Amino acid sequence: MSSKGDLIKVSSMSRPSLVAGSIAKAIRARQSAEIQAIGAPAVHQAVKALAIAVTYLKKDGISICFVPEFSTGEVEGGQSLTAIRFNVRVIDTPPG
Repeated sequence: MSSKGDLIKVSSMSRPSLVAGSIAKAIRARQSAEIQAIGAPAVHQAVKALAIAVTYLKKDGISICFVPEFSTGEVEGGQSLTAIRFNVRVIDTPPG
């Protein structure tokens, strides 16, 4: 995992619990986060991290949703690849 500015980049080797912590930190600070993953294994790690982040934030009474979209990402060597970007936002939930 690497964080470039406000973008959290997830790889196939990223630990979901650490990514979840980064997501939760960004949500608490800015009410939003952006996660990018290139390749199916990285997307899998990102989705697991999002699920874990839900549990971290639930303890603080914060609910989130995310919208996936295609984007272009760069890998080492400057090669451009299609990536999945998850736009994460806080949502209002009724009490109870």
